[in-house]
Amino acid sequence: MVEVPRLGQDQIKILLVDDNTFIRNLISNCLGHMGFRGLRGFSSGIKAIEYIKPVTDDDSQIAAEIGQVDMVVSDLVMPQLNGLQLLQWLRTNKDSPNRFMPFIMISGAADQENVHTARDAGANEFVAKPFTIGSVFSRIQAVIDRPRQFVATRSYFGPDRRRVKVEIPKDGPKDRRRPGEDHATIVYSAGEIKRRPEGSDTYLFKIPNVLKQKMGLENARTPFEMPTEILAEAEEKLEREAEGFLDWAKTFLDDLSEKVNLARNDPSKRAEHLAEVNRIAHELRGQGGTFGYPLITLFAKSLFETTDYPCREDDANIEICRAHIDTLRAVICEKIEGDGGAIGRQLLTSLNQAIAKHSR
Repeated sequence: MVEVPRLGQDQIKILLVDDNTFIRNLISNCLGHMGFRGLRGFSSGIKAIEYIKPVTDDDSQIAAEIGQVDMVVSDLVMPQLNGLQLLQWLRTNKDSPNRFMPFIMISGAADQENVHTARDAGANEFVAKPFTIGSVFSRIQAVIDRPRQFVATRSYFGPDRRRVKVEIPKDGPKDRRRPGEDHATIVYSAGEIKRRPEGSDTYLFKIPNVLKQKMGLENARTPFEMPTEILAEAEEKLEREAEGFLDWAKTFLDDLSEKVNLARNDPSKRAEHLAEVNRIAHELRGQGGTFGYPLITLFAKSLFETTDYPCREDDANIEICRAHIDTLRAVICEKIEGDGGAIGRQLLTSLNQAIAKHSR
């Protein structure tokens, strides 16, 4: 085993927020393999807020730990309070302990709309599921090595959404912020304003890199890098979890089957049950490819789209859902990895035929 370099990563406290215990623990274990020690996991945005929200009891152990929170890595889709709502609380609420705290969003719903929504709410980075440990680490590395300055306008507070300085063509989309910095108020610390142009409504925060300071990498040019051998070992650890993933997937599949049966037998609550089917399908589509089962991602994504609001609530759509479950069960029970070859193509054909039959 390659020795993990001590670059101060053990000084960084990361909150991992995901209602999927299996995935949350997996990410925690892999980051732990890379030398991160300050890792705390939460199953919901509500529990995360309860933890990071400042408390008044000076004798509380939790109060002592609050100041050590440095970064949030959160799933997007969660019940009760999702990742987007957690991010909005962190950026805008008066009780937020640090509105500048780096926030990395992870989601299987990585379509352009969700990525832009997370960005516009103030996310620093976005990781799409299926993910690799390398992709998670690269986002953490980015917020440590290359933190973007924060911007405050009348309608936005968060990391600068301009990753690079580019010339916008005259016939291109109109940028909502003027180029350059002459129009802005430059802020170097929370209580100091260097200049304030007449009529300025934009603030640019050029604050110190507190993460590198905490890690002991005072020289801003000292990169936070991890040897490729360490990343490879972490990826191998992820691959070894595939068997555990199948056990987890079977549990979710049983839950899917139960919800579809409830929807079939109780039309009065069909919308409610289909919403649960949609949530579970989202979980499956985000994980399959991560563990070498892209067919699970493919079929779960199709089920997610079939039950996405507003979806059909007739008996025919229930049968389409059941066809998806049968297909997913075949992949999971037979442990069909990769594209499945001829069997994978046969399963896809059978599913498409069932969809076509019940869509008439």
